[in-house]
Amino acid sequence: MTSKTFSRAGLMALILGVFLGICVNVSSFTPSHAQEVETLSCDSKVQKECSPNSGDTAWMLTSTAIVLMMTIPGLGLFYGGMVRKKNVGDTVMTSFAITCLISILWVLFTYSLAFREGGNVFGYDMGWFIGGLDRVGLQDILSDIASSKGNPNPLAPTIPESVYVCFQLTFAIITAALIAGSFAERMKFSAMMCFIGLWAIFVYTPVAHWVWGPDGMFNWANAHSFVNVLDFAGGTVVHVNSGTAGLMCCLVLGRRKDTGPAHNIVLTFIGASLLWVGWFGFNAGSAVTAGMQAGMAMLVTQVATATAAFTWMMVEWIMRGKPTVIGICSGAVAGLVAITPASGYVGPLGALWIGIAAGIVCYWACTGLKHRFGYDDALDAFGVHAIGGATGALLTGVFAVKQYGGTPGLLEGNAMQVVNQAIGVGTVFIYDCIVTLIILKLVDLVIGLRVPEEVERDGLDLALHGETVQ
Repeated sequence: MTSKTFSRAGLMALILGVFLGICVNVSSFTPSHAQEVETLSCDSKVQKECSPNSGDTAWMLTSTAIVLMMTIPGLGLFYGGMVRKKNVGDTVMTSFAITCLISILWVLFTYSLAFREGGNVFGYDMGWFIGGLDRVGLQDILSDIASSKGNPNPLAPTIPESVYVCFQLTFAIITAALIAGSFAERMKFSAMMCFIGLWAIFVYTPVAHWVWGPDGMFNWANAHSFVNVLDFAGGTVVHVNSGTAGLMCCLVLGRRKDTGPAHNIVLTFIGASLLWVGWFGFNAGSAVTAGMQAGMAMLVTQVATATAAFTWMMVEWIMRGKPTVIGICSGAVAGLVAITPASGYVGPLGALWIGIAAGIVCYWACTGLKHRFGYDDALDAFGVHAIGGATGALLTGVFAVKQYGGTPGLLEGNAMQVVNQAIGVGTVFIYDCIVTLIILKLVDLVIGLRVPEEVERDGLDLALHGETVQ
């Protein structure tokens, strides 16, 4: 009896000892294994198989969502309220369809051409002009969720490249959609789709690479750039670019047969409000980190926008006797546009002066300049975006503060920066005019640009889309 009891007790002790031994071995093995698979944090120095910063990623996910909101529904409502009722459907559908088209092109090749390093073309280094094709189809983006490893784009080293792709996509979308403000109420929907697609490939993509691409000729962070142009969030890439294309569109298409008052100023008010809120993601998000530069960009965006809207309202009140909803909303957008290139480089007082300038200059462009030359910029895409973007870009060279953005401006003794800004604006304007004109003429030759006169008279909604707004 004693022997059996001892045998059972010994067996249990043996089993327990083996179990404890296994546990000790496993626990001693785990730390060394963890060290082998430890993933370093992504930063400006570590950009291969690294772990993104969760705070920066969360901010950029949020920014991407609200920048997309700027186009759908923001811009659609803003433009839709200003056209006549018979063309509202076509106007809002234009914003929606452009969002879809640009997204598809972005996946296929335009992201790669805009934001990746270029290469040799027939033996010549063309990286200063256009990017490469290593991300065609968005291939080779490392996103290993099991080990939290990714290969970020060097332009945004602390966030997943997939997030950066989406963020920059929203910029490409709204840039193309802004052009529609100039040709509203008279371009064929089919012609619009062809034109926008070609324009995104041959105009937006190279211009974005010039200014923001890693080896672009205007990128201030590129040690081999031709000219250092400061454009934090798109004064030249987005606004001068889209506004200039809009001017070419309205010149080639000609004036509308008839015009009328805005269909619904409340829609325009809602759209402008969505644009204002979304612009915080546009400007502050362009810091691509949740840090001090993003905070200052958000602050100066608010200051410039409020100042420009108030300035436009006062100028309109003095000149025409009454302040209008369309006027104050247009002034707010003018302020948003003008502060865009400067938002990462100027302080609050600089933003105040930029807002005042935007309110005055853009009001003049949308009234005096347009009437003087007689072009039919239907919703003032050129007057607000090209003129406002150029104003902001030039004033960035004046008010830039080294403490905020790393580059001093005229007021800190760097007068050459104003010259650099002018070169950037002028180059984009000239290139855009030439290539946009070629694209417009090509589309007109193949399918025609303008709707028939009876369609324009009856409204584009029913003729082109088979539906109307009641």
